[in-house]
Amino acid sequence: MSRQTVDANEFRRTLGCFATGVTVVTAVGVDGEFVGVTVNSFNSLSLDPPLVLWSLDANSPLLQAFERASHFAVNVLAEDQIEISQRFALSAVDKFAQLKLSKGLGGGPQIAECMAWIECRNYSHHRYGDHLLFIGEVERLAETSKKPLLYLRGHYTGAGERVA
Repeated sequence: MSRQTVDANEFRRTLGCFATGVTVVTAVGVDGEFVGVTVNSFNSLSLDPPLVLWSLDANSPLLQAFERASHFAVNVLAEDQIEISQRFALSAVDKFAQLKLSKGLGGGPQIAECMAWIECRNYSHHRYGDHLLFIGEVERLAETSKKPLLYLRGHYTGAGERVA
C-alpha cells in the first residue's frame, strides 16, 4: 500500500485551523542554565497517572538540555503574554532577562503571571518523524483566573466569551 503525498505547506496551513493554547516549556540544563521554548504542541495524555506531552524539533539546540533535565515546567501563557511567547520562539536572545521567575521542581524556572503552571518529572521521550515527543508525569500544578493566549491560523488570538 502506498502513502499519499501530502504537501508540507498545505499540511501546516490545515493544522493551523486548530486553535491551540500557547505555552512556554522551561527546565534547568545540566550546567545550571535555564532553557525555555514556546510550544503549542502541548497536550494532556492521561489522567491516571497524570501525564502530559509536548514535542520539540529534533534539530533544536535545546534538545539535549530538555532530554537530560529531571523536570520541566509548562507555563500556560495568558492573553497578555504575547511578548513572552515571541521571545521564547527566538534562539539568539536572553529569554529570561527581566522576567519575574520562581523556582519550580528540579530547579527549573516558572514564569510569573501565567494562566497556569504544570510541573512535570521528565517521564520519557521518543523520536517520531522530525520531532522528539516528551512525556511528563505531573507532580504539581496551579492555575489563575486569567484568560488564555491562543494561536489560530498563524496569529495570536484570545478566547473570547463562553458559548456553552
